[in-house]
Amino acid sequence: MGETLKNAIDWLFEPTRYFLGSAALLGAILYFRKFFSKTIWMWLFFVLGTIFFVWAFEDPDFNKIITKPDNVPILILLAGVVYFSWLALRQAVINDERIKRGEPPVEGEEGKKKVFTWPDLVYTEFICIILFTALLVIWSIEIPAPIEEPAATARTPNPSKAPWYFLGLQELLVYFDPWIAGVLLPGFIIVGLCAIPYLDTNPKGNGYYTFEGRPFAVAFFWIGFILFWVSFVILGTFLRGPNWSFFGPFEYWDVHKLEPLVNVDLATYFWVDLLSQPRPDNPLIREAPGIALLAGYFFVLPPLLAKTILKQQMKDMGFLRYNVYMHLFLWFGLIPIKMLARWVFDLKYIVGIPEWFFNV
Repeated sequence: MGETLKNAIDWLFEPTRYFLGSAALLGAILYFRKFFSKTIWMWLFFVLGTIFFVWAFEDPDFNKIITKPDNVPILILLAGVVYFSWLALRQAVINDERIKRGEPPVEGEEGKKKVFTWPDLVYTEFICIILFTALLVIWSIEIPAPIEEPAATARTPNPSKAPWYFLGLQELLVYFDPWIAGVLLPGFIIVGLCAIPYLDTNPKGNGYYTFEGRPFAVAFFWIGFILFWVSFVILGTFLRGPNWSFFGPFEYWDVHKLEPLVNVDLATYFWVDLLSQPRPDNPLIREAPGIALLAGYFFVLPPLLAKTILKQQMKDMGFLRYNVYMHLFLWFGLIPIKMLARWVFDLKYIVGIPEWFFNV
């Protein structure tokens, strides 16, 4: 029974099922937020999570990954993310119900209560400093620092992983060229965060938690943070093993496990598989299908949506703000498209022009 359950969990954490399952679970939580914001769910999560870890801890492969000194704080971080995300969603549901009844949000009533910085706030901060200092001292004694031998070019770790906060970007290197994964997409993240006050002028939700006041903004944040950052940390930390191959939580990290690289470009699918002829030598002709696909995605889709399902949004935002928002959104949407295309169809690049160092 135990081995069957372990095999089922390993099967469930295959990348396509892991990603689509996480997306479905996140969508269900947001859609049925009134149901999942009940306190019983948080208690149930931590109780079942504790039971699972106690049961799985005896497995040597699971134990080896979980107890690595690098991974212990990540487990604590993930537990904190789950709790505080649930708490924010619960507060948003409570506020939405209060606003429907004509009452002010909870933050509005709490804002009327005033306390002194000294001694109320300073005492609380001082006690927290003492407690966390004691915790860090105990931690440093019980768990050795994950310091390895000096770096050597003749012997590199396998797998070579970035710090946990860069694992999302490292995962993107699998699906995009380095200039896109390491420069363009992080740049869009920074530009997009800076552009939020200018693109989103909805006054609702300022200073208090809400979901119904700005459903798209809150849902988009949850998808970006939980699905495309936290889940990438989990994937890169616990599921990526030697040779950057995928391993289940209970699977032995075999350094000799090699996944065949059968990924091909869209041009190969089009010219060789569909038309049964060799790929043209001219890169522009060879990559014409991918160029046309990207042109339609970035330049045809925004105006098409502006005249159909996003007509009201185009009217509210105006031409310039709408197009900036759409292109940032479409670059974000390209990430799951490339990931699923790689996992399902073995697609490497939509446009692959290595002669010009242009691969998308």
